[in-house]
Amino acid sequence: MKLIDIGALSQLSGLPASTLRYYEEIGLIRSVARHGLRRQFDAPAVTQLALISLGKLAGFSLADIKAMFAGDGAPRVPRAELHLRADALDEQIRGLTRLRDALRHVADCPKDDHLECPKFRRLMQFASRNAPATGGLRGRAD
Repeated sequence: MKLIDIGALSQLSGLPASTLRYYEEIGLIRSVARHGLRRQFDAPAVTQLALISLGKLAGFSLADIKAMFAGDGAPRVPRAELHLRADALDEQIRGLTRLRDALRHVADCPKDDHLECPKFRRLMQFASRNAPATGGLRGRAD
């Protein structure tokens, strides 16, 4: 079995060694040996790190991702949760598409005063409804 030094694993994964040490500390990956003070990993660690990155991209927390690995490091895919995440992404994409289309319309709107444009007014209403509770459009005096 060929072992991968933490520095090489860092290069292969694109993650700093400090992140790899942290992932090991919280039990996401594990080293199988040491060469002096340097941690050594087996080849499946590269796959595990790719799966961790994919999970993070999908919005899962590190604790969620950890629960997706069996004790031996094999992935346990929570299919129902993945469907829920995909559905949420679909909704986010639809919202962002509507926002993009509205922004393009406003940018190309022939009206001199954007406040006369019905689409611009709907965009402002949408922004007011979807502003974060703190620091959004509501409650600002400036």
